[in-house]
Amino acid sequence: MPALSDKAVRHWFVTGASGGLGRHLTEHALRNGDRVTATVRRPAALRDLRRTYGDDRLTVETLDLTLPADVERVVAKTLASGPVDIVVNNAGYAVVGAAEEMTVQQIRDQVEVLLLAPMLITRAFLQPMREQGGGRIIQISSMGGQVGIPTHSSYHAGKWGLEGFTESVSREVSDFDIHLTLVEPGGTRTGFASALRYTAETAVYRDTAVGRIRRHLATADASTFTGDPARLAAVIYDTTRRPNPPLRLALGSDTYSAIHTALTERITALESQEELAASVAFTE
Repeated sequence: MPALSDKAVRHWFVTGASGGLGRHLTEHALRNGDRVTATVRRPAALRDLRRTYGDDRLTVETLDLTLPADVERVVAKTLASGPVDIVVNNAGYAVVGAAEEMTVQQIRDQVEVLLLAPMLITRAFLQPMREQGGGRIIQISSMGGQVGIPTHSSYHAGKWGLEGFTESVSREVSDFDIHLTLVEPGGTRTGFASALRYTAETAVYRDTAVGRIRRHLATADASTFTGDPARLAAVIYDTTRRPNPPLRLALGSDTYSAIHTALTERITALESQEELAASVAFTE
């Protein structure tokens, strides 16, 4: 059987496709002759693409990622229509504020969308991908999957969790020609910033790093975000054609710089503890 990346027409499953990177990926795949099942909360957002490419090339499904039963329903319906070659877990958003300002529901919703839903979707496609001889799963993480900043604790919980889950699963399924890739974009002009949700601000944090970042995000303009989502989509698409794609794909000079700094600091801190780490072993 030919490699899935060589198939003339491949079937994509993309979450959060109504705008931003998800829509760019959907358009890019369609322009290159592929078929896409796109999940959205507002089906009308893709009406223009359905007119252009037709229902035989683009299937639009309404999906609420905070409802596991909804995830199960849509995935099952998609698989019933035929094999899926590429899954893109893209949907996401961020709640901004101090950890103690966040409500329990805000935390639950962040973890549901950023971590639990991608886990459930990934698991649902593993068996059919094994049986068809392989597949690709693209997890849209973030530089926030490797770097932590104040105000994003729940967002980081989801993205760091997604990174650990993906790294583990990638090693579980490597023998089946199933490849998982974590895409880590930096600031990208996708409208993500304008869709940020904020906690109710408390006075005690107003003059701290939390308050400063909150004000910066609230006033940031498009020039702050240098990533071109169309170029990101093209790079991600090309990655799905590579026989051995990377586990992690850092996209954006801001991402490269931030992750490089974070990893260097961690290595330095770890190396300073070498003797301490060894000191807890049993002694003869």
